[in-house]
Amino acid sequence: MNPIVLPANRPPERFYRGGARISAFRGEAHAAPREPEDWVGSTTTIRGEERLGLTLLPDGRFLRDAMAADPVAWLGSAHVQRWGADARLLVKLLDAGQRLPVHAHPHDDFAASHLGRAHGKAEAWYILEGGVVHVGLREDVSTLTLADLVFRQDVEGLLGLLHTIEVKPGDVVWVPPGELHAIGDGVLLVELQQPEDLSILLEWAGFEIDGPGEGHLGLGFDVALTAVTTTGRPSAEMGGLVQAAPPSGSVFPHAADEYFRLERLPLRGTEVLHPGFAIVIVIDGVVEVAGQPVATGATVLVPAAARHEVSGHGELLIARPPTP
Repeated sequence: MNPIVLPANRPPERFYRGGARISAFRGEAHAAPREPEDWVGSTTTIRGEERLGLTLLPDGRFLRDAMAADPVAWLGSAHVQRWGADARLLVKLLDAGQRLPVHAHPHDDFAASHLGRAHGKAEAWYILEGGVVHVGLREDVSTLTLADLVFRQDVEGLLGLLHTIEVKPGDVVWVPPGELHAIGDGVLLVELQQPEDLSILLEWAGFEIDGPGEGHLGLGFDVALTAVTTTGRPSAEMGGLVQAAPPSGSVFPHAADEYFRLERLPLRGTEVLHPGFAIVIVIDGVVEVAGQPVATGATVLVPAAARHEVSGHGELLIARPPTP
């Protein structure tokens, strides 16, 4: 099986603005004002949708269906022996055309027991264009205090609870399940996450979403907010969440490894990709992936079957599921 260069897969009419930076990164025409995400190599649908969000392959099949039909070829035998045809990964390009709302995502146990889902949602970001991110509580807070802030929609109070951090290109941010966070206006990033669309929204003014109806995942805020981490992190501990990526090799903090992996590969010549399912993002230069020329902004789906070479002068990000 050969690698597949993927076209953009940008679900329309999302609840926040953005998308122009993705278009510029990919070298494509400007998109609609609320297409802020490109779901890359996706086997995941937007919550409540049957197909929206899924990657469509050149042969007309959805990637999800192709993986189900031949999981070993796509994911490798070790992966399939442990997890079956579950890719355990969703990759996105995300352009924050406005600051995102303060929100969090549930962990695996909560998602299973309350929502009947196979995964929660851990995520981590590789910053392509910098700005401000809000992540992690500065001090302990009670669930009752959070509920009061949500009820009053005290946005200033919510943001005031979080660390506000400047990030630059090449920084990485690890967001464990339950951790409150909000991406600032102007940030462009690559996101790796567990393959679910599950968000607990604590604010919604100025966003195209019914926060009181949808922000609690249908559970009510009294239940949904119990999935939110209420333990603060001193500034001295924030290096465990936000740090500069090394120039090559694995870039995320070790705590992310059980969920997904991201490798940074500066390319000066020819390299052989490690075997296994991967999504390659070209973040600089012009390169060849298995003989196919691709440039900055390209995204390439790499099946586990066969040996694949990359060559040229540039820089790649290589996203993978966790090690089986």
